[in-house]
Amino acid sequence: MKGMDAPDDARLLDALFTVIATEGWRGVSPSRLQAAGAGLTPAELVRRFPSRFDLLRLHADQVAATVAAGTVPGQGGTPRDRVFDVLMRGVDALLAHRAGMLRLIADMRRDGVLAMALAPILQRSMARMLDAAELDSSGPAGAARAAGLVGVWLMTIRAWEKDETADMGPTMAALDRALDRAEQTARSLRLGPGDLAPPPPEA
Repeated sequence: MKGMDAPDDARLLDALFTVIATEGWRGVSPSRLQAAGAGLTPAELVRRFPSRFDLLRLHADQVAATVAAGTVPGQGGTPRDRVFDVLMRGVDALLAHRAGMLRLIADMRRDGVLAMALAPILQRSMARMLDAAELDSSGPAGAARAAGLVGVWLMTIRAWEKDETADMGPTMAALDRALDRAEQTARSLRLGPGDLAPPPPEA
């Protein structure tokens, strides 16, 4: 697979979310991607991306890379502040494909196979967000942090779906509340400073 910064990858992801916005996840096909301007023939798409889920991995990698590129090493601040910053930058990176993302989220809630396939992609993506926030994502503790961050991310995205404001105030408020809950759970489990355990379920 080519690097995530390759020009055709940007075109491909634009085409992917154009197709998802109009046809839904199950409507994604090599021929439709080509027609939407992917810049690759159906045969090339199948060769590079044998599974449609490989396209979602590519997108997740692009979002994580965008966040990492905007991170200043030794940025300082509290772990919570750094996590808040990287997650909001992750949300910002979704805006270019908002219509397709909203349709994908809706499809995920109806499609158990899609939801299960997205779980490890989200876990890996959140591990990279932890790295950008200068928190350890390795080992069992790192896996727990990443799993907690998946919960925080999903709660934030739930608010983002309905947030049409320019400053994304409701989304930021939802992220703040999600981090509060995650920190409270981490304390109850006696995890170390900066750990993010999965938040308790919604009431």
